Amino acid sequence: MRDFTPEEQEFILRHQQHDVAQLMLQASRYPQLPVQELVQQVKARQKAAQKLPTWVTHPQAVFPVALSVEQSSSELTAAYKASLVSGKLLVDLTGGFGVDSFYFARSFTEVVHVEQNRELQEVAKYNFGLLGAANIQSINSTAEDFLHTFEGKADVLYLDPARRGHHDQKLHLLQDCEPDVLNLLPLLFQKADAILLKTSPMLDIEQALQELAHVEHVWVVALQNEVKEVLYLLRPEAPAPADAPRTAVNLLPNSEPQILTFTRTQEEAAAPSYADPQEFVYEPNAAILKAGAYRYLGQHLQLHKLHPNSHLYTSAQLLPYFPGRNFRCLGVSRYNKKELLRQLPEKKANITVRNFPESVADIRRKTGIKEGGHTYLFFTTDMHQKPVVLICEKA
Repeated sequence: MRDFTPEEQEFILRHQQHDVAQLMLQASRYPQLPVQELVQQVKARQKAAQKLPTWVTHPQAVFPVALSVEQSSSELTAAYKASLVSGKLLVDLTGGFGVDSFYFARSFTEVVHVEQNRELQEVAKYNFGLLGAANIQSINSTAEDFLHTFEGKADVLYLDPARRGHHDQKLHLLQDCEPDVLNLLPLLFQKADAILLKTSPMLDIEQALQELAHVEHVWVVALQNEVKEVLYLLRPEAPAPADAPRTAVNLLPNSEPQILTFTRTQEEAAAPSYADPQEFVYEPNAAILKAGAYRYLGQHLQLHKLHPNSHLYTSAQLLPYFPGRNFRCLGVSRYNKKELLRQLPEKKANITVRNFPESVADIRRKTGIKEGGHTYLFFTTDMHQKPVVLICEKA
């Protein structure tokens, strides 16, 4: 990694909002500058604008290749992770661009950032200095090599295994990712009191619990209703993980996060009630659905379910703080093109499918309903096993 000159930094900042393809076409206007390299910085800053504002707003921050920015945590998810653990020493064994390490440094006296890619490690180390994170030590090493030479003991080891294969395919099984956490578990427990593991949202939680064992807590973390990561806190003394508490978290930039904690025992013991659609209809956020609080949610909030497998809820009175989206049900229709279009003067609606035999694309093709507008249609199955369409507006 090299430092950019003042002229190069000025070019990056001046063109931060510009089209990168156009910038490359205009490269001949700047014969004294390495335009291709600088355009890569512009491109990375554009990708990181919403995700990493602390880095983007610092004029001297340096960014790695765009893929490393895409794979890094957002600041909101990193800050949430850092709130879950604290202590004297945390070692981030898969440090990457360093966003997680930066936020862990606010919860720990010392953080060690370990990254096997030398260029990426140097970029992260440089930015730590710029951003004033003086309690982070950055080391160029693989996770395995570091563990074998590390003679101390950390409070927490953090891992976010790489989920890209040699041919850039996406991976999600623990044994396919790098490093192989399952193989490393005995060594990890020798080197730390606790392990915080981030996995792909695609990995089945039940499977992960069985493979990892010793899981004390699970967090499913969504950002604005999109699941970004699943976190497992492991301790050697943790009991069998089947009933480890699960916390579903939906982070929202301008309001308090939506949080629900439950256990599998509570989910299995819940006795939901069922009803036809009442005045209000509720759709749980993505974190709750991934965590599997299908029965418990309705009982906990005293809501009725529409069907065991629809995962939509209803009530006569509005529950304003439902962890998801709230709707007012304007009516219930059959799945009939003419009947539906009569309800939609502009022939537009937002369509969601829950426990319904057809996809959104199929429904739009058959009915001609265009996307958009203020009406929300839920194509689902009711408690009488009948396919129905709920015609709703936001409550």
